[in-house]
Amino acid sequence: MSSPSPVARLWRGITRADAAAAYMEHLRSATFPSLRQIPGYRGAWLMRRAVPQGVEFLVVTLWDSMEAVERFAGPAPEAAVVPPAARALMVEYDERAQHFELIGEPVGAADGGRDPSS
Repeated sequence: MSSPSPVARLWRGITRADAAAAYMEHLRSATFPSLRQIPGYRGAWLMRRAVPQGVEFLVVTLWDSMEAVERFAGPAPEAAVVPPAARALMVEYDERAQHFELIGEPVGAADGGRDPSS
């Protein structure tokens, strides 16, 4: 029997420009420490860019399986988990997260640029 596939969970939200630093601090002081306590959590990537409405964040969390995601998000894993403190900083945010099966290791210069399909 094969083991479950690792999963990437993607979610995005936009903060007011003056709230971007506070949102990053919320992630660092509350969200990420909580995630580290969940079995099956592998880590996260946090990306940002300036947009007309403020600062857009893309949060990509990595999990051992959908079962691990459910430990975080509950029985409806597509539902976004946005605590009130984070909502207060947002102009808009995705109400649903997206999940993708990880099918290989990162591809790039460090591995000689190999084709991910090989």
